[in-house]
Amino acid sequence: MNDGPEGELPDFEDEDAIRAAFERFLQGDQSFDPAELMRAAGIDINGPQIQAMMRQLGAAFGQDGLLKSSAARDHSVTVATEGQTPLDPATRGALDAAAHVATLWLGEVTDIADLPDTPVIATRTEWARRSLPVWEEIAEPVAIAIPRAVSGMLTSNVPESLAETFGSLSGQMENVSKGLFRLQLAQVVGNLAKEVLSGGDIGIPLIHGTSEYDVHALLVAQNMRDFSRDLDVPVEEADIYLAVREVAHARLFRHARWLRLHLISAIRDFAHGISIDSDAIMNLQEGFDPTDTQALQELFSSGALLPEHTEDQKRALARLETMLALIEGWVDHVTGLATHRLPKADSLAETIRRRRASGGPAERAFQTLVGLELRPRRLRESSALWASLTTQLGAEARDALWQHPDSLPTEDDFDNPEAFLHRLAHPADTRDDMDNALRDLLDEGSPE
Repeated sequence: MNDGPEGELPDFEDEDAIRAAFERFLQGDQSFDPAELMRAAGIDINGPQIQAMMRQLGAAFGQDGLLKSSAARDHSVTVATEGQTPLDPATRGALDAAAHVATLWLGEVTDIADLPDTPVIATRTEWARRSLPVWEEIAEPVAIAIPRAVSGMLTSNVPESLAETFGSLSGQMENVSKGLFRLQLAQVVGNLAKEVLSGGDIGIPLIHGTSEYDVHALLVAQNMRDFSRDLDVPVEEADIYLAVREVAHARLFRHARWLRLHLISAIRDFAHGISIDSDAIMNLQEGFDPTDTQALQELFSSGALLPEHTEDQKRALARLETMLALIEGWVDHVTGLATHRLPKADSLAETIRRRRASGGPAERAFQTLVGLELRPRRLRESSALWASLTTQLGAEARDALWQHPDSLPTEDDFDNPEAFLHRLAHPADTRDDMDNALRDLLDEGSPE
């Protein structure tokens, strides 16, 4: 590449050629060769990174200049395939048996109905392929806001003689940026597939059938084996414990049909508040080189374009964190009840809590890319509250709270569980308090 002085954009060797090549790319000309655009921009096309990028672009974008419908899925699966081992019959059989035990043991501690289908014993690639649509739904608002900002930044960084041409193609450039963002998200999901243990491991229902309410349990065999390999726990115990957690999670979401929509709505409320700070754009575009093959990818994945949370976002995030804690706390509690026969159950529970609290590299990458952390806070307080509910009111009353979101504990109830339990056990007292408050309010407003 012909680099100019530090902080300046490189010189374009043939402006007419790059204009023609870029127009043909965005207009979906079948004869377009990515190397033509690179050469016109003065980029050495023989480097391995350049060649890999051109192969990816050529395979991912269609003749209309839009990302092909299967491109993100294919990229996610390709990333998930790295380091994947085949699912052997012995492992499948052992996990099927663990799932069967999990179903029986959960039936002893909750009346929430069993799943109609047995858990899927899956590879990493299957988790990536089946979960990607949900990730794309979660990231959609960011996938619109960031590419729009990047498109504007790219347009402002071309030579003056090309400004009119690039400006007229800003819509197509935004589509390309959005496609690149989706590929970046697919890469994060592909890497997540190397870490997750199951379909509900992140805390939201990622695996479902033809309907979003048709929740499936799914166990990622290779990752479960990797998880238990370094633990001082028999592999059979780890299998059963993880299977109980996954089946409990799937049962809960299938039972409380409002729950998935409630979570996704909280995520959307958070994401729709994202707006790209113009000052951040101005700071980033100083010295930004649109011909640098790594610059765009780093821009998407660095989180540099995401602003500080607004007050509305903070409230949405608080609601989301509380709900995630309630879900994880319930799963944690009923798993503990169901696995009391396992000698190492307490050790496994503590390992899972620490793992959920810290998150893995790919989960942190998603947080950077989208600005959203999907880890529950106050998990221990939530689990303790569900345990108190079971002790004082019984499992049936505990699980009945999932019938409606207004029935569930709030974050304040984590701090004062005794008051929450009293309200549940003595609803007449609550009604009396409300009646007295209403009477006082009416008395204050009445003429003397």
